[in-house]
Amino acid sequence: MGMTEQVLLAMIEYDRGDARRINHFLKVYGFARAIGTGEKLDAATQETIEIAALTHDIGIHNSEKKYGSAAGNYQQIEGPPEAETLLRGLGVAEKTISRVCWLIAHHHTYGNICDMDHQILVEADFLVNAYEDALSAGAIRAFEHKVFQTQTGKALLQSVYGGAAKNRVQ
Repeated sequence: MGMTEQVLLAMIEYDRGDARRINHFLKVYGFARAIGTGEKLDAATQETIEIAALTHDIGIHNSEKKYGSAAGNYQQIEGPPEAETLLRGLGVAEKTISRVCWLIAHHHTYGNICDMDHQILVEADFLVNAYEDALSAGAIRAFEHKVFQTQTGKALLQSVYGGAAKNRVQ
């Protein structure tokens, strides 16, 4: 079994009984995998983005306990230590753990996205959150124009949300 599959199973166990959260990270993982493949990432970056997608919301439970909120800023604080513990326990390479933790700490930070793995995680998470949060067509278009950069992410947004993503800036 590959490392990504081990992380996937460990995250399902971590979120045991929380079907909503498990389904969320599985959907983000699916989109991140598709975007990474479409953008032709190298194998190491692809594995990193897939692990980051699986663990990106690992801080939610601690955020709710500590702050009474699952807000993104709290997830970015509480997530990295939890991910580090889980990933280290699975034997994930230190370089990967470091990058995944950085991505978790910035997955709700949309300004100054400079790296492809960060871009992909933000796009994949948005593709899922737009549906789960029932965002309006206008909100989807605005986020796309401000944040989406990958051709694969833009194509997926158009395929999933159709008319909501029309008139895109190319």
